[in-house]
Amino acid sequence: MSEMSEPTAPREQEPPVLRERHGRVELVRLNREKARNAIDGPTTKALDAIFDELAEDDDVWAVVLTGSGERAFCAGMDLKAFASGQAGDILASKNGFAGLAARRFEKPLVAAVNGPALAGGFEIVLSCDLVVAAEHATFGIPEVKRGLVAAGGGLIRLERVLPRNIALEMALTGEPISAARAAALGLVNRVVPGTEVVGTALELAEAICNNAPLAVRASKEIMRRARDLDEAAAWKMNGELTLPVFTSKDAIEGATAFSERRQPRWQGA
Repeated sequence: MSEMSEPTAPREQEPPVLRERHGRVELVRLNREKARNAIDGPTTKALDAIFDELAEDDDVWAVVLTGSGERAFCAGMDLKAFASGQAGDILASKNGFAGLAARRFEKPLVAAVNGPALAGGFEIVLSCDLVVAAEHATFGIPEVKRGLVAAGGGLIRLERVLPRNIALEMALTGEPISAARAAALGLVNRVVPGTEVVGTALELAEAICNNAPLAVRASKEIMRRARDLDEAAAWKMNGELTLPVFTSKDAIEGATAFSERRQPRWQGA
């Protein structure tokens, strides 16, 4: 009789979301490549916790969000997980789908779209500020093809970033558009080969981080609020949000660095 081999330890399950720090930029990667990075309960909980933490981390000035592999950025909700009893966890976040769709995140968020972004995956992209897309990426909200509605913000945000007729066509036909088409319409900032999408997104985020973080966040917030206000209310809000920036230490540092012909040393204060 041969000797029995030692039992193999069970393989530790990989986390559904991975993180890497690149200077002032945090790279967050959906890590469910076999499921086309679809969102299940554990992924929702992980994203919620990560973005709660990043919101409070003063060392992080910008975030890049991407998916694993090249098959998909995110295919939306994991329907198998939904049907198997994870519906409560998937839909429970106060911050909307994937803990992101309805989140008020003050720091710049760049989507590095490494493949198709469909349904909830596209709604995650629409919750980001800037978009870098791989050449093979596509974008769409196909819910009507399944008798459903894009309830994760797609119908709210799509008309804000695209011409109304184009947004309606995407919503009512469920047909996706290519990365090139999305760029031509202004939805995407950069289209690059798939191997360059994360690197390009990190470069874009790092360019943002060269600037004063208070000024960057105020600029983002003013632009977000202004689209829903009349001009008088927008000017009032503009004054309220810019005053703390102009009276900050970084404002003095920016002017001083300019006069001394050197790079500023931002404190975020």
